[in-house]
Amino acid sequence: MTSPKKNPESAPELNFESALSSLEHIVKTMESQQLSLEDSLKYFEQGVALSNLCAQKLSEAELKIKTISQNIK
Repeated sequence: MTSPKKNPESAPELNFESALSSLEHIVKTMESQQLSLEDSLKYFEQGVALSNLCAQKLSEAELKIKTISQNIK
């Protein structure tokens, strides 16, 4: 059984691709392994944090695209 990694909030900020890759790893681990309740909760908590980070990065990219597009007109 693989133990959960450290909380992503305590690590240096991840880029979108790294966060998404970590989130995919967490999902695969949770789907493929019999985890204890405690480990499942840790993975879930990390997954939510990574999901929020990905959503934030996507929002920032969308805002940047809108800003650039407005400057083109």
